[in-house]
Amino acid sequence: MTALPRRLLPDTAAVGDDGWLTVGGCSIRDLAAEFGTPFFVYDEEHLRSRCREAVAAFGPEQAIYATKAFLCRAMARLAHEEHLRLDVATGGELHTVLRAGVPADACVMHGNNKSVAELQMGIDEGVRHIVVDSFDELDRLDALAADRAGPAPDVMLRVTPGVHAHTHEFIATGQDDSKFGFNLGNGDALRAVERARRSSSVRLVGLHCHIGSNVFEASSFGKAAEVMAGFANQVDLPELILGGGLGVAYVETEEAPTLTQWGSVLRDACDALGVRARVSVEPGRAIVAGAAITVYTLGTIKTIPGVRTYFSVDGGMSDNPRPVLYGSGYESFLPRAPFAERARRGRLVGKHCESGDVLLFDAKVPADVAVGDLVATPVTGAYGQSMGSNYNRITRPPVIFVRDGDARPVVRRETFDDLLATDLG
Repeated sequence: MTALPRRLLPDTAAVGDDGWLTVGGCSIRDLAAEFGTPFFVYDEEHLRSRCREAVAAFGPEQAIYATKAFLCRAMARLAHEEHLRLDVATGGELHTVLRAGVPADACVMHGNNKSVAELQMGIDEGVRHIVVDSFDELDRLDALAADRAGPAPDVMLRVTPGVHAHTHEFIATGQDDSKFGFNLGNGDALRAVERARRSSSVRLVGLHCHIGSNVFEASSFGKAAEVMAGFANQVDLPELILGGGLGVAYVETEEAPTLTQWGSVLRDACDALGVRARVSVEPGRAIVAGAAITVYTLGTIKTIPGVRTYFSVDGGMSDNPRPVLYGSGYESFLPRAPFAERARRGRLVGKHCESGDVLLFDAKVPADVAVGDLVATPVTGAYGQSMGSNYNRITRPPVIFVRDGDARPVVRRETFDDLLATDLG
């Protein structure tokens, strides 16, 4: 059995004199005593480092943080402070970003089925670009223009390039069979460009594509760049967003390109293809995933001879639904001995009333694991908290930012009364 690979932990992770894991100079044992479990702890230096790496790779304001990966007001401010624009896909995401003090003109508004109210909100607030996803959305923008005065909003058109990314089918988006965007292969994309150019309701400034999430092969991004470069040069628009989706390593057997390597692939491809547009990208997972770990308390160890052992913790699919949705893999370790050999195996499960409430299908932990231990899963900074739920009326965990020995709650733990906040009785 192997120890946890160091590369799966946040940048500032270290081992204290007492043997316990520290992140951002804060002991995980102390954080658990102060905030209770489960909780998410984010390494703020890690977050800022990845933001800076993205900006260095693509240029100021040409790196756009995909807020769906993880969003709270503190994260929105951090990304803006590090000179990233922000990608918002709903009115709720836009509202959160604006309430964080980020100006609307730093936002790119996405969504495959934006409501009239969301479009109106984006226009009224003055978002930088609206990424139009369908002919129906162009109809809605025409209708809104008929009822208002003022300049037409700047828009981009989302194009489906027909590129199949090697990822789970639920998070692949660039293939022809997709709910997103205007299909390039059947001519819809060109028809959308022609319509938008004729319209007085919008000002067409660019194109957008996105091939999927958690993509490990840089060649997939190069192929998308090649396809989009040809179309972008054909229609000669000033802006081109090549999306995000760069994968991260979740388990010891995985390797993923860095933001710098990804940038080199895309820049080289665009330069070789003579792309004239300003090229931007939308990293999300690659910024935040590795910055966080989730810490639980182990409440039950159930060994069924000849079958398996179950390790039950005080969270589960409500704070990390990815294993249930995609069969996603993770690693586990004990913060009291973060790099100990993990000689015992079992299934790490949550406390929900579902047999499918699984966090790790094949968890490895030290042989001396015991009830009451803290158990942690690394690389949980993306699509855990953001996709969380209150299933079984479980309260969502807090989010703690740590830096230079200081622990700062940025999202508090929900209370039972929070569960009734929208309940009219």
